[in-house]
Amino acid sequence: MPPILVVIIGLLGLAVGSFLNVAVSRVPEGRSVVRPRSACPRCATPIAPRDNVPVVSWLLLRRRCRACRVPIPARYPLMEALTALLFVAEALRFGRSATLPAALVFTAGLLALAACDAERFLLPRRLLYPTLGLTAACLLAAAAAAGQWHRLGVTAACAVGGFAFFFVLHWVRPAWLGFGDVRLAGLLGTGLGWLGPWYLVLALLAASFAGLLVGVALIAAGRATRQSRLPFGLFLAAGAIAALLMGAPVVHWYEKLGAPGPYATGEPLTTVHR
Repeated sequence: MPPILVVIIGLLGLAVGSFLNVAVSRVPEGRSVVRPRSACPRCATPIAPRDNVPVVSWLLLRRRCRACRVPIPARYPLMEALTALLFVAEALRFGRSATLPAALVFTAGLLALAACDAERFLLPRRLLYPTLGLTAACLLAAAAAAGQWHRLGVTAACAVGGFAFFFVLHWVRPAWLGFGDVRLAGLLGTGLGWLGPWYLVLALLAASFAGLLVGVALIAAGRATRQSRLPFGLFLAAGAIAALLMGAPVVHWYEKLGAPGPYATGEPLTTVHR
């Protein structure tokens, strides 16, 4: 991918990250993400365009509202910078392939859902379902562009399989998982199933291991107990993004051990496995 296009995608990530901040703040409260315009939550002063430049404005304002000087949470520039970084990484990972738009939409939705779960222990359907619909639409367009309709079948199977597996876990032990995690597993199957079922397996294993590691560390530090809640959606989102960006070497290694999958063709890691 030409460097200028990578830069443009990075700038797009900054803009998308700014929008995700609005969604994370408003959607859980049932408010519109379009109206009214962004304003300080304390003094209600509308944010001027010069103060709405991703990351830069937060630094220039020294992390405070221009009007009332209330601190602006660090989540805002972190979301913007992280979205831009991941967009650039995915542009380099997938190149100018038909899969890239789906990967960008999928990642943006996961970031918003992860932030909501971390802050409120909530995975809003008003974020999850649009992400699912847009990701599926982009994959449908990718299948049409590449003539790879069979991959939609694998995607659908992974989506149903992920949802069903977590549904059973929720039914057996509701205390383990909220139903939002069940829905999120279906989204993960959709976004990762296009690359192959092992990517979904890898994401779930990574999420479970990370959640276990963090839980043990918090208990050891005396900051949590065995009954404390953890935002598992955050770990699921992180595991999915990690699998999307770094799962190819692991999948290739596993397939070389004698478990070939439907996408084992030895293509370069910057392309989509077919």
